[in-house]
Amino acid sequence: MTRMTIERICGLAPVIPVLIIDDLSTAVPLARALVAGGLRALEVTLRTPVALDAIRAIGDAVPDAVVGVGTLRSAADVDAAVAAGARFGVSPGLSAAVLDTAADAGLPMLPGVATPTEAMTAAERGLHILKFFPAEANGGVSVLKAWNSPLQDLCFCPTGGLSAGNAPDYLALPNVVCVGGSWVAPKDAVTAGDWARITELSRQAFDLSV
Repeated sequence: MTRMTIERICGLAPVIPVLIIDDLSTAVPLARALVAGGLRALEVTLRTPVALDAIRAIGDAVPDAVVGVGTLRSAADVDAAVAAGARFGVSPGLSAAVLDTAADAGLPMLPGVATPTEAMTAAERGLHILKFFPAEANGGVSVLKAWNSPLQDLCFCPTGGLSAGNAPDYLALPNVVCVGGSWVAPKDAVTAGDWARITELSRQAFDLSV
């Protein structure tokens, strides 16, 4: 399998779905529905007992999906994610242990930052695309606008509080490469198996401009 850089992964579509998968049986049809709408990079969060099995299942059954793992908080999380076949990693914060382990494993990372200090620390490690999290709670669009000049070599994937309504405001910023959000896979649609609705939401998200 070809290894992809985080730059290429973030460039696949304007939106990276953030997925909390409770029922393993929904993992593959959910991934297929999202990919059918154009969203190939999928973040499966480590917030449920079936998350790692979901990553394996999607990797095996949906070859067009670029499945990654979110909520990486420890070196052990990274090791488990790599073993499950994750192709990129996302963390809620800036952890040296997570970044070191991911670097050793060759896992592209999108680490979370919430302050200029964290962003500068990440840049010192050679990381230039970062997750701004939680975006809305940390000032949202206005903060990223303020960061653009002093941190002009950095780009962001804002996540946390994003929706179809406010995503275009973020994507219009010059230092935003994509956004992360769960609105493309609403829980009621997943529970009902309404894959057509999820594909349509994905198409609408794919059509958002960066």
